[in-house]
Amino acid sequence: MLKNHLRRDLQWLKRQARKDRRITAVLLAGVLGAWFRQFTPGLDPGQPPVLLALSTALIMGSGAAWLVSAYFVTRSLRARREPAEELRWISRISRGKEWAFCSLSAYAAWHLLQFLTALLLA
Repeated sequence: MLKNHLRRDLQWLKRQARKDRRITAVLLAGVLGAWFRQFTPGLDPGQPPVLLALSTALIMGSGAAWLVSAYFVTRSLRARREPAEELRWISRISRGKEWAFCSLSAYAAWHLLQFLTALLLA
């Protein structure tokens, strides 16, 4: 009976991981599209150096989180057959999803910083 419960739980985890992988792929595509839409040829040199440094750090942080998330997603493209390998596969997908949300959060923080800078300096 315990084996049936574990098998059922593993099947549920695999279904959830496939759903999470789709969510992660959509997040990665959305963040990449948003950055290309928002990215200007360069940062405004008229900003104070602190704001310029914060803006650059958020851009770099979002890019690094995006790359880490993409790495985990590409490592999870093939499903494994052994239960231990399947659990590693599931954990890679969940870590990729976490990093994709980190990238999205850094993008949102950058966008908020740009809004507040425009609001306060205008």
